[in-house]
Amino acid sequence: MILDEYIPFTIGKQKRIALIAHDSKKKDLSDWVEQHKDILKNHFLCGTGTTAKLISEKTNLPVRGYSSGPLGGDLQIGSRIVEGSVDFVIFFWDPLESQPHDPDVKALLRIAVVYNIPIATNRATADFLLSSTFMETEYERIIANYNTTIEKRIIEFLK
Repeated sequence: MILDEYIPFTIGKQKRIALIAHDSKKKDLSDWVEQHKDILKNHFLCGTGTTAKLISEKTNLPVRGYSSGPLGGDLQIGSRIVEGSVDFVIFFWDPLESQPHDPDVKALLRIAVVYNIPIATNRATADFLLSSTFMETEYERIIANYNTTIEKRIIEFLK
């Protein structure tokens, strides 16, 4: 690994977890959070509008709410990923139903990949994340240094 090609970031022991669900998956996500409440209570939780409110009311866990997904909440979570204030995302989405804010959903999924953060889009993956040994420790993640990539492209272009 060439050092200038990657930037290291530490995900702390206390994770900052974003919780998001499409309407048809909100009950599934709130049930999942209730099932894993003993683990999740040790972490900072946030989520998009209605989802955050439903989870907080059902579980009595504090969940920082952002706007509803169609009103920019997915983009707000994406910006928190860029800032480094979201460590991973649990997003129960409905792949069989078209959403009015599909471009925002794709942008969120894309930014999670760009910033190399774990993202679970179904219950099985969410279960695997929570059962990982990394849930109780710090984790060193790396992201591609896109500044270096851009500089290389400019140099190649100018040749």
